[in-house]
Amino acid sequence: MSRKIERLINLTIALLATKRFITKSEIFRSVEGYEGSDETKERMFERDKDDLRNLGVVIEVGSFDPVFEDEAGYRIKPEGYELDLGSITGTQVALLSLAAEAWRGAALDGAAHSALTKLRSMGVESDLDSLPAIAPRLNTAHKDFQVITTAIAKRAQISFHYLTQTLLSQVRTIEPYAVATKNSYWYVAGLDVAKGQLRTFRLDRIDGQIRSIASETGFDIPEGFDVFDSLKSEASLNEAVLDIRKGKAQLLRSTALTITDLGEWDRITMNYLDASRLVDLVLWHGQDVLIISPKPLRDNIVARLNEIVELHG
Repeated sequence: MSRKIERLINLTIALLATKRFITKSEIFRSVEGYEGSDETKERMFERDKDDLRNLGVVIEVGSFDPVFEDEAGYRIKPEGYELDLGSITGTQVALLSLAAEAWRGAALDGAAHSALTKLRSMGVESDLDSLPAIAPRLNTAHKDFQVITTAIAKRAQISFHYLTQTLLSQVRTIEPYAVATKNSYWYVAGLDVAKGQLRTFRLDRIDGQIRSIASETGFDIPEGFDVFDSLKSEASLNEAVLDIRKGKAQLLRSTALTITDLGEWDRITMNYLDASRLVDLVLWHGQDVLIISPKPLRDNIVARLNEIVELHG
C-alpha cells in the first residue's frame, strides 16, 4: 500500500470516528503521513480532501464551537459515506465484500488505530461503532481468515498443520496468493514452498492455528493468476437421495434441492462434496435418516454401523 493511500485511509477513519469537527492542526498531529513544513502539510491536506471528494466522500466543514469564530474543523458523517457502484453482479458484490473485509482488518490496526488514540488524548472523543459503515462484514468458517488475508496483503508466508484425506496431519508452508469459495467451502491458494508447486487447501481441513512468517523479501503473485482456475481441479459435487423422518434433521433439510412428501418421511435430494462428512452427519441423526442412493454411500454407512456393533456389541 502506498504512503498516500495509507494516509487517505487513516484520514477517512479519523474523520468518520470523531464525534465533533476536528481542526487541521489536530489532524496533522494525529494522522500519520502529514510531514514537512506547515505549507507542505496544507498542500497535502487540500489534495487529500479533493481526492476523497472525487471518490464521493462528503466532508463537512464546521466550527468546533459555533459561538466563537474558532478554526474550521472537518468530519465525515457515516450516512454521507457512500460510493455509487452502479450495476454490478452478485459475484462482483462477493469479491468486493471480501476485499472490504481484508481492507477493514488492515485499516483498524497500526497507524489508523494510533490516530484515534492520539485524538482521544487531545480530548476528541471517537466512536468506533460508527466504523462498520466503512465496509460490509464477511463471515467465514475459519477463525484465522484474517491472518490469511493479512499475509496476502503483506506478502508473508503462512504455516499450518493440514489434514490429508486419510486424516494424517502434515505441516505445510505456503506463499498465499488468494482465498476463494467453491461449493460452500473456503480455500487458500498459493505456492507450496516445499513442493515448489501451486496448491489449494481447504480451510476446514487446517488443524490448529495458522502462523504468519514475516519476510524481508516477500514474494510476487504471478501476473494473471486466477484463483478460480486453481479450483477447477477440485472434486465436483455428487448427488444423494435421503429419506428423513418428518420434523427431524433440519441441517440436512436446509441443503435440500428437492423435497417429496412420503407421509411419515420426506425424501430429499442434495449435493455433497465430502462423502465421509455426509456419512458422519447421517450417523449423527441415527434412525431418523436413511440413505437411498448412491449405493457406495449406503455401503459406507453399513460398514460404519458394523464397526460400531463390533466395538460396542
